[in-house]
Amino acid sequence: MKNTSLRRTLLKTYISLLFIAFIPTIYSSVVTQIHIRQYSQIISNVGTANNINSTVKNDIPAELWNIISGKQAIQDGNQYHMLDEVYAKLSLMLMINKNAESRGKLEVANRTTATLRRNIDMLISQMKKGSTVTQNEATLDEIRTITSLFSDIMQDFIVTEIESANKTNQSLRNTSIILAALQIIITIIAIIISINGFIKVSDAIEKPISDMENLSTKVAHGDLTARIDIPHVDELDTLAANLNTMTSQIDVLIKKNMEEQKNFQKAEMKALQAQITPHFLYNTFDTIVWLAEEEKTDEVVRITKAFSQFLRISLSRGHEWITISQELDHIQNYLTIQKIRYADILNYTIDADEDLMDIKMIKLVLQPLIENAIYHGIKNKRGRGELKVSVHYSDETKNFIRFVVEDNGAGFTEERLGQVRNELRTGAVDSEKLSSVYGLYNVNKKLKLYYGDQTDGLIIESEAGKGSKISFTIPSNRS
Repeated sequence: MKNTSLRRTLLKTYISLLFIAFIPTIYSSVVTQIHIRQYSQIISNVGTANNINSTVKNDIPAELWNIISGKQAIQDGNQYHMLDEVYAKLSLMLMINKNAESRGKLEVANRTTATLRRNIDMLISQMKKGSTVTQNEATLDEIRTITSLFSDIMQDFIVTEIESANKTNQSLRNTSIILAALQIIITIIAIIISINGFIKVSDAIEKPISDMENLSTKVAHGDLTARIDIPHVDELDTLAANLNTMTSQIDVLIKKNMEEQKNFQKAEMKALQAQITPHFLYNTFDTIVWLAEEEKTDEVVRITKAFSQFLRISLSRGHEWITISQELDHIQNYLTIQKIRYADILNYTIDADEDLMDIKMIKLVLQPLIENAIYHGIKNKRGRGELKVSVHYSDETKNFIRFVVEDNGAGFTEERLGQVRNELRTGAVDSEKLSSVYGLYNVNKKLKLYYGDQTDGLIIESEAGKGSKISFTIPSNRS
C-alpha cells in the first residue's frame, strides 16, 4: 500500500513538472509563429511594393513612349495590362494588410493608379484624334509626374512596413522577457512541488528528496553548476536526471544569450567605427585648422562642404540603401578631403555610367576600399599616386554592376596577398586579429550579408610595386 502511494505521488509530481516545463515551449512556439507570419507578410508587402513601383515608374512610361515615338502601335501597347496587374496587387495588399497607416498609403496609391489610368486614357484618345508629338510628350510628362508621385507613396508605404517590422522585433524582445519570467515562476513552482513530495515520502526516501531540495534552492539562487547524484531509486531516477538536464540547459541558454548580446554589441560598435574612422576625423579637423591658419579661405570652405556632405551621406538618416549616385558623391567628398591633404601625391578619377545613377545599393562600401588604397598603397610608394574608381555594367545583359577601385601604389607581395585573401575568407572566426584589413573584411562581409549568392564578395588583384585592384559585383535589379 505504501509503495503504491509513493508511485502515485511521484507520478503527480512528474506530470506537474512536465506540464509547467512545456508552458514556455508552447508559448514560445505560438508567439514565434505569429511573429513569423507578421515578418513574412511584411517581406511580401515590401517585395510587392518594389515590384509595382518599378512597373509604374519605369515600365508604363517606357511603354507609352514606344507608342508615342511610333515604335509600337497603340493596339499593341501593354500599358493597360500592367495597370491591371498593379491594381490587383494593390487590392490584394489592402485586403490582407491590417496596419491602418499602411492601408491609408495603399488607398492613396489606389487613387493615384486611377488618376494614372485616366491620364493614359486621355493620351490614347488624343493620339487617336491625331494630336501632335509635342502635345503627346506634354501629356506623357504629366503621366511621369503621376508615376513619380506613386513611387513616393510606395516608398512611404515601404518605410511604414519597415517600422512595423521594428515593432514586431520589439514584441519579440518583450516575449523574451516574459519567457524569462516564466522560467522564474517555473523554478519556484518546481521548488514547491519538490518540497511537497519531500514531506509525503520523507520516511522512505529522505536523502534523495533532501538532495533535490538543495539542488532546487541552489538553482533558485543562481548556481547553475549544481548537480544531484542519481539516488538509484526507480521512482526518482528519472526525476533526478531531468533536474540535472534542466539546470544544465538553463545554464547553457543563459551563457549563450550573454555571449550573443556581447557579440551583437561588438558588431554594432565595429560597424560604426568602420564607417567613419577616428583618425580620418582627426586628420580632417587638423587640416581645416591648418588651412585656416594659412588663411586659405577657399580651401577651408571647400573641405568643410565636402566633410559636411560626407557625414550626411554616412548617416543617411539610418537608411542602409542609397543610390549609386549618392555613393559616388560620398567618395567624391572623401577624395576631395584627401586630395587637399595629399595634393602632392594623389590624383584620382571616377568613371561611371550615367544610367546607373538611380540604382539602389548598400551604402558605404566604396569608401573603405579607397581608404585602404590610399593608406596602404599610395602612401607607401615614391612619387605621385593614381587612383581610379569605375562603375559599369559587368556584361551585355546588364544584370550585374561591377565596381573597381585601382591604384598604382605599393601593392601586395604574393605571400601577403594570399594572407589577405585568407583573412577575408576566415576573418569571422577572430575579427580582432584582422588589423589593417578590417575595412576590407567589413565590406566583404556586408556584401555577402545583403546580396547573398548574388555577389562573390571582394576580388583582390595585386602585384608588389605596381599597385592593386579591388572589385566586386552586385545585381542591378534593385531600384
